[in-house]
Amino acid sequence: MIGRWIGAVRGGLGFLTRLPVGYEDGDWEAFRSTPAALPIVGLVAGSLAAIPLLGTGTLPAVTVAFGYVLAVYAVTGIHHLDGVADLGDAVVVHGDVERRRDAMKDTTTGVGAVLSVALVVSGLALGGLGLAGLPALAAVAVAVAAEIGAKLGLAGMACFGRASRDGMGKQFVENATLRGVLPPAVVVLAGTTIVWPHPAAVALCGAVVAVSLPWYWANRYLDGVSGDVFGAANEIARVVGVHAGVIAWTLS
Repeated sequence: MIGRWIGAVRGGLGFLTRLPVGYEDGDWEAFRSTPAALPIVGLVAGSLAAIPLLGTGTLPAVTVAFGYVLAVYAVTGIHHLDGVADLGDAVVVHGDVERRRDAMKDTTTGVGAVLSVALVVSGLALGGLGLAGLPALAAVAVAVAAEIGAKLGLAGMACFGRASRDGMGKQFVENATLRGVLPPAVVVLAGTTIVWPHPAAVALCGAVVAVSLPWYWANRYLDGVSGDVFGAANEIARVVGVHAGVIAWTLS
C-alpha cells in the first residue's frame, strides 16, 4: 500500500511537473488510479513555485510577480497551457459537440487559443503582483493553497466527471473512485475550516470551486471532460485561487 502511494506521488510529479523525480514501471498506473495523490503533488509544486514570493518587501513587486510566474512554469511546465489553448478554440466555435471537439484537435492556433492563454498568463502575473503586496509568509501560503486547491478540484473531477471520448481524460475518470479522494479531501477541508477566514483558506476554496467552471462547460458543450479540460481547469483554478486569496487579504 505504501509503495503504491509512493509510486502514485512519483507518477504525479513526473507527469504534472518538470521535477527530475525519476520514473518506475507502474507509477503511471498508480497515479491515474489514485486521485488522492493530486493534492500532495500540489503541495510540492506549489511550495517550489512560491519561493520567489519570499522576496516580497525586499525586491520590487513587479520583479517578485515575474519571478513567481517564471517559477510556476519552470516547475509545472507549459503543457497545461495547451489545454487552455484547445479549450479556448472550442469555446469560440459555433456548432455542435463534434465541431467543438474537432476544434480542440485542430493543430492550427486560433484566436480563441491566443486570447485564452493570454488571459490565463496575464491573470497569473497580476495575481502574483497582488501577492507581492502581502507579507512574505502570507503570500507563500496563498500560492501554495491555490495549487493544492486546484489539484483537489482535479481529483474531484476525476472521481465524479465523465469522459467525452477516449484519451487522457478517460484514463483518469474510469479509474478514479470516491474512496480514492475522500481521505485527502476531508483532511484538506478540515484544515481549511480551522484556519478560516485566513486568505490561504479562501484561496484553496476558490481554486476548488473554479474547477467547476470548465467542468460545467465541458459537460454541456463537449459531452464530458478530456485531458485538455483537466489541463485548462488546473490553470484556471490556480489563477482564481491566487486572486481569491489576495482579495481576502485586502478585505481582512
